Amino acid sequence: MLKGLAITPPVLGRISIGKIIEKNGKRLPEKDDQFTITSQVQGKDGWLLHPLNDELRKGQEDKLRSIPVRLLFNEPELNFRADYTLFDRQSGRPLCVGNGETCKRVTQDGMQSLPCPSPDACPLAKGGACKPYGRLNVLIGDDDPLGSFVFRTTGFNSIRTLAARLHYFQAISGNRLACLPLELRLRGKSTRQSHGTPIFYVDLTVRSGVDMSEALRVANELDEQRQNAGFDQSALDEAARRGFGNGAFEDSEEDSGAVIEEFFSVEGGAEKPSSKPTQQQSSKPSLAEKLESQCQQQPLNA
Repeated sequence: MLKGLAITPPVLGRISIGKIIEKNGKRLPEKDDQFTITSQVQGKDGWLLHPLNDELRKGQEDKLRSIPVRLLFNEPELNFRADYTLFDRQSGRPLCVGNGETCKRVTQDGMQSLPCPSPDACPLAKGGACKPYGRLNVLIGDDDPLGSFVFRTTGFNSIRTLAARLHYFQAISGNRLACLPLELRLRGKSTRQSHGTPIFYVDLTVRSGVDMSEALRVANELDEQRQNAGFDQSALDEAARRGFGNGAFEDSEEDSGAVIEEFFSVEGGAEKPSSKPTQQQSSKPSLAEKLESQCQQQPLNA
């Protein structure tokens, strides 16, 4: 296994609750009130829709607001990884990833472990460069038992809700999280900050039409069938744990374009790389240089 490269679950497509629009010649993210399932292929008009996107809309009045899913792993943190991530807004690459106590940060001397005060108290997080960032992998359909669809989010409501649901479902199912018939569901709420306008977030529930008792029975039966067939769920979880731990950061350079488009608009401060930087641009310290300066001021965390 190549060291320094995080081995993540195979991805067949993406799940989002937003879309990219053209506005004044710029590609900007726009919030939506439904799910969109795309492939991993991007055309001139954006990400190409996955066939499941239209298939699952049938019977939902053309608004895809629930998706039947299963999970790959019994361990919640393997299905859903969430941390504070400082993105380089030009490249979309993660430069610093932390959990509120410690972080891994890129410096000129390589990767360093440092204290993580969380975005509210970190001087490098000004301007929204550091965000809570979650990645959820789910199975849709039965064609590929190891091929997943990834949902990325920087929304606090989605992150908090998904993390809670996963731990609760693991507990009540007797660690049979990967066998439960579940459903991603889009929910709306209004807050003082939203001024009465609904904001949408992602929840995880048992499937529609299935009560909790039935869901637990199905999970027990599927777990028994898998064990009889020789399916080793514990070994699969351990393989995933080693794969995630093999690299410093989960997202690769190939993911950077999707991160920039999905989470950073030009109006919100994201900048497109310039082929010929001006004198004024070159005179300003880059984010990487600011990170290096900050690292020199902070002690290495053992």
